[in-house]
Amino acid sequence: MKFSGRLGIYSALLATLHVGYAQSPYLEGLRAKAQGRPNIIFILADDLGYGDPGCYGQKKIKTPNMDRLAAEGMRFTQCYAGSTVCAPSRCSLMTGMHTGHARIRGNARVPLESGDVTVAEILKPAVYNTAIIGKWGLGDEGTAGVPNRHGFDEWLGYLDQVQAHNYYPEYLWRNQRQWQLRGNANGGKGQYSHDLFTRAALNFIRINQKHPFFLYLAYTIPHANNELKDEGMEVPGDAPYSKEDWPQQEKNKAAMITRLDADVGKILDQLKELRVDQGTIIFFSSDNGPHKEGGVDPKFFESSGRLRGIKRDLYEGGIRVPMIVRWPGKIKAGTTNDQVWAFWDFLPTAAELAGIKPPKDIDGISMTPTLLGLKQTNQHEFLYWEFHERGFQQAVRMGDWKAVKLASRHRGEDRGVFENRADRIKELAGQIRQIEWLP
Repeated sequence: MKFSGRLGIYSALLATLHVGYAQSPYLEGLRAKAQGRPNIIFILADDLGYGDPGCYGQKKIKTPNMDRLAAEGMRFTQCYAGSTVCAPSRCSLMTGMHTGHARIRGNARVPLESGDVTVAEILKPAVYNTAIIGKWGLGDEGTAGVPNRHGFDEWLGYLDQVQAHNYYPEYLWRNQRQWQLRGNANGGKGQYSHDLFTRAALNFIRINQKHPFFLYLAYTIPHANNELKDEGMEVPGDAPYSKEDWPQQEKNKAAMITRLDADVGKILDQLKELRVDQGTIIFFSSDNGPHKEGGVDPKFFESSGRLRGIKRDLYEGGIRVPMIVRWPGKIKAGTTNDQVWAFWDFLPTAAELAGIKPPKDIDGISMTPTLLGLKQTNQHEFLYWEFHERGFQQAVRMGDWKAVKLASRHRGEDRGVFENRADRIKELAGQIRQIEWLP
């Protein structure tokens, strides 16, 4: 086979992002049983704040496709990330464990172990074709934590979250091999990684359109390239904000978010074109709150909305995130829901959607009843987070109350309120001490 130039080679490699199973009556029979189960797509933005999408109150940044997703699905107002930084948040999402139990509780390079079970592994018995595209962060090369060892048939992206800072890397991981990006060799900027992820995702959907699939599309936008400091908001261009009277870093951040939004639109459009739209449930969220890196100020766009705190805080602005879920014909369009839930609920939710029983020893509970407009009888007694950076921090939410424990003392989200509710803060503080002892 001949290819014309580098772009032809890139296209050919991306087009191979599919799963090839041996044909057998047994597998075909399993696939026939699985036909009524939905395709599952989880799109995860990186450092997108609660207030960044238009449907969550953003006034300056254009996000028509995120808004469209909300108009056609369910927008949640009280969904929480697994943590306030990348790796532990993604660990909670993939394993159904909060950070009092999860393997990874900070951004140190700790890999998943062979006994840790991911969403992809849960879905394999239901004959789902599985792929992760984008940022992994749960195990480096040569460890037990690489995606192909945790249920993912296909994998393209960054293993290490630090490497993922660079939008023009010299290579990405393609399964367990390095895929060289020649256009980025020697400091070149010929291939923007985010764009490659979108192309790969569209190819995966197209190739797997006749079989149930799970796609975990873990974008890196709008994270900053921290190593470039104030020049870290890397993006090919600042359109459509070039003429705005804003700091250049803020133009770039807005352009990154609108670029992400456009690619969400491409995925929605392809699902409709392939006529698999009604058979596909999409989850859209962010791994934590907005950052203050790359020269941007999260206050400029009110990226936390009206919430207190940003990334690396266990206050609401650091862990409450956008969450939109769309499933045409199943989830009532244009609805807003204040159900309290968190990333560790995704695994049991996906399992129920696929007709699979989740493991018993996880922290998550299925949110499928809420999604389908039914009564959510199974509720969390509390939500819990711990964060192993900047000292040992903890937070717990019970009902409408939340306590945050910083380095050495308990502190409420609203000190004035808690001063008048000493009994409640005592109860919450006791809950934190209890969770602290868990393995």
